Amino acid sequence: MTSTTTKAKLGFLSDIELFQDLSPKEIEELERLITISAVKRGKVFYRPEESGEVLFILKSGRVQLYRISPEGKKLVIASLGPGTLFGEMPLLGQQMHNTFAEAAEECVIFVMSRKDLERLFLNKPQVALRVLDITGRRLRDAEGRLQTMAFKGIPARLASLLLLLAEEHDSLEVVGLTHQDLAETVGTYRETATQVLNDLKAQGLIEIGRKRITILDADGLMAVAES
Repeated sequence: MTSTTTKAKLGFLSDIELFQDLSPKEIEELERLITISAVKRGKVFYRPEESGEVLFILKSGRVQLYRISPEGKKLVIASLGPGTLFGEMPLLGQQMHNTFAEAAEECVIFVMSRKDLERLFLNKPQVALRVLDITGRRLRDAEGRLQTMAFKGIPARLASLLLLLAEEHDSLEVVGLTHQDLAETVGTYRETATQVLNDLKAQGLIEIGRKRITILDADGLMAVAES
């Protein structure tokens, strides 16, 4: 009889956009190919020197992808939430060149090898087509983020980031990130990020708590993001 844990795993895989074309039986077959790993907060579980191609599927928690500049400064490339696919898998347009992956919170991660993913694509071409759609959307999102980082000031960057994180979680609360995390994501210093957040709070746009920012005025924050 299928255990409660296995049932939960099957349910999660069925909800992942990449696997939504698979039948219940195929999801069960896929479940046997995927390993599951619990990662403690603060653990770096992928480094630039890692070899081999692997796909990570984040079930719960939050992961930071970042790079280290020659001067030793940490630059956050992405902050990922549950349901996200990432890893070193050029087949999927996923690459981790010079990138670290760190658990920003306690995480549960599923891991899949390239060999098993290729077998899935050969048997289910519609899954491969879905990958093209997903990676295309991610490329457009990345281009938009680069434009925001290149042409906007820190207040607009931070406002844009808060709105993006809120949208990802379908909530007006952004939780689990420190001022340092936010600063690294928008490419500034913690002190600068804290000052901007305090300014947004003074304008009545957000409320600030411990690792928690609540958006009080989304339209007003959007105006700052577009400024």
